Amino acid sequence: MAKQIVVPKGAPAPIGPYSPGVWAGDLFFVSGQTPIDPATGAIVAGTVADQARQSIANVRTILEAAGLGLDHVVKATLFIKDMNDFATINEVYAAHFAKPYPARSCVEVARLPRDVLVEIEVVASRS
Repeated sequence: MAKQIVVPKGAPAPIGPYSPGVWAGDLFFVSGQTPIDPATGAIVAGTVADQARQSIANVRTILEAAGLGLDHVVKATLFIKDMNDFATINEVYAAHFAKPYPARSCVEVARLPRDVLVEIEVVASRS
């Protein structure tokens, strides 16, 4: 199966050796997105809610470059610095995703790139 790489304008530049988005058949994989402001390359200052909103915005930008939207997401994985922030992040997440919700995992991690508070990756389907 051939892969098709998507590197959209308006999304943060990768901070490592990976592609922002990859088509594999009818599935589209979005690499973990952190709260990087694509205009400045800086981490969004503020609360965990602010960081979650920016991470989702970055995911949306990559999905849109592939002709998809958040409603195409079938699986999301959230990596968070502190499980005490779960309720806040969940509130932001719920404001961006609609029923029927995608499958989801949420994992507390010891550390994330550039010491951000949240990172979000998704898998979307063309159908």
